[in-house]
Amino acid sequence: MDEQFWDRMYSDRAQLWSGRPNGTLVAEAADLAPGHALDVGCGEGGDAHWLAEHGWTVTGVDLSSVALERARQVCRGLPVALRRQDLAQEPPEPASYDLVSLHYFPLLREKDHIALLGLVEAVAPGGTLLVVGHDMSDLRGDEGGDHDPADYYQPPEFAGFLQDGWTVETDEVRPRVDAAPEGSAHKNDVVLRARRTA
Repeated sequence: MDEQFWDRMYSDRAQLWSGRPNGTLVAEAADLAPGHALDVGCGEGGDAHWLAEHGWTVTGVDLSSVALERARQVCRGLPVALRRQDLAQEPPEPASYDLVSLHYFPLLREKDHIALLGLVEAVAPGGTLLVVGHDMSDLRGDEGGDHDPADYYQPPEFAGFLQDGWTVETDEVRPRVDAAPEGSAHKNDVVLRARRTA
C-alpha cells in the first residue's frame, strides 16, 4: 500500500470517501479541549475539516498526492496544514500534538516499530492518542484482497507500546457509528483511546 497504490485508488473515483468525518472521531473528540491535532492518513480531508471547524489546528498527512490535493480544496481557509509523509521514513515531531488520530489507517507492522513508536511519541503531555480500526472478525474471506490484515497493527496493539505516564481510557469493540462502506461487511470498530499524563 504505497503512494502509487493509494494514488490509483483515489484516481479511480472523483470522490473515494463520503466527505463526512468519521463518527468515532466526532464521538471521542467532542469532550477534548481543542489544540493541535495530527490526522494520520487524512485522505480527502473529512476529519481534518471537522476538527478545524471545531477549534483545532490540524496537520494532515497522507501518502497520496491525489488525496492531499482534494483535502486542500475541502479545507481551504481553515487552519489545516497538509503534507505527504511516509511515517516509517519521517516520524512526526515528538510531543507536539494534543490529539493524534488514526482512523482505519493501515500501519504496516515493522520489526523495529518505528512508525508506531513515532506516533505514540508525537502525543504531547496531556494529549490523546485515538486509534480506530475495523473489527477483523467481521472480515469476509474476499475482503482482504492481496493484503493480509495480520501484516498491519490493530488498535489494541498500541497499548502495548505505551510506557509509564499513559492512561488507557478506552480499549473496546463497539458498533460502527457510520454505516459500513458499500460492499464491506464491517459492522464493528475497534477503538483505543489513551491519554498521555506525563
